[in-house]
Amino acid sequence: MTPSVRRTRRMLRVAGAGATALLALSACSSSPASSKDASAGSASGSAKPSGTVTVFAAASLQESFTALGKEFERQHPGTRISFGFGGSDTLAASITGGAPADVFAAASPRTMATVTDAEDVAGTPVTFVRNQLEIATLPGNPHKVASLKDLTKPGLKVVLCDRTVPCGAAARKALDAGHLRLTPVSYEQDVKSALTKVELKEADAAVVYRTDVRAAGDKVEGVEFPESAEAVNDYPIALLKSARNAETAKAFIALVRSAEGQKVLGAAGFLRP
Repeated sequence: MTPSVRRTRRMLRVAGAGATALLALSACSSSPASSKDASAGSASGSAKPSGTVTVFAAASLQESFTALGKEFERQHPGTRISFGFGGSDTLAASITGGAPADVFAAASPRTMATVTDAEDVAGTPVTFVRNQLEIATLPGNPHKVASLKDLTKPGLKVVLCDRTVPCGAAARKALDAGHLRLTPVSYEQDVKSALTKVELKEADAAVVYRTDVRAAGDKVEGVEFPESAEAVNDYPIALLKSARNAETAKAFIALVRSAEGQKVLGAAGFLRP
C-alpha cells in the first residue's frame, strides 16, 4: 500500500472520528462535574463557572483546545477561555516569570517540572494525553521519504524543533534509537513553526507530532516510522497557584480530562494516557 493511500484512509477515519467526537461533546451535560473524570478536577458544590480563564498550552494542542474552549463557553454562557499557545519551554518560562495564567498544559513532564520546581502549580499535574512523532513531507512525498533514515539523504532539507522543546527532544530521542545523525537546515521554537516550513515549501520534511500532520490536512503528507515508539511524549495539565479564576479553571481541566474531552483529543490523533 502506498503512503498516499495509507494517508487517504487515515484522513477518512479521522474525519469520521472527529465528527462523532464533536457531536458527542455537544450532547454532553452542561456541568462538567457530572462525570466521573470531572469530579477529579472540580470541587463538589463549587460556584457556577463564570468569567475568563487563561490557558497556556503547547502549540500541538491548538486545534483540540480551541474546540474544547468553544464547547466550554457553550456549556457555560458568560465564560471565556483565552489561550496562549507556543513552545512548552517558552510558556513555562513565562509562567515562572510572572505571566498571568490559570492553567498550564505542557507537551512533556520536563517542561511542566520547570513550573512545579518553581512552586507555581496548585496541586499535582496530571497526564491527560500522549503524542507520537511523525514525518511531515511535501504533498505527494516527492522525495520518497519512507523512513527516519531517509531524512539523512544528502541534499534533503529537513527541519526539527529545537532540542530544548518537547518535540525536539523527542526527535533527538528517536534519532538516537535509530542510531542516526541528522543536521537540519533549521531548528524551530515550536512544532507549528517546524510544520509551517514544510507547508511553505521552505523545507522538504520535518519531524513533528502526528496530531500536527493530521491538522494540516492536504498541505503535507505524513510518514510514520517505528522509532517514534521510543519517543512518545506525556502531556501534563495543571492548575496554577496564581490562578485568578481557580474554580472555572478547574472546570475547564475537568472537561479536558472527561470522556467527552478525550474523544475530541483522540480524534485529533492524541493517545490516551
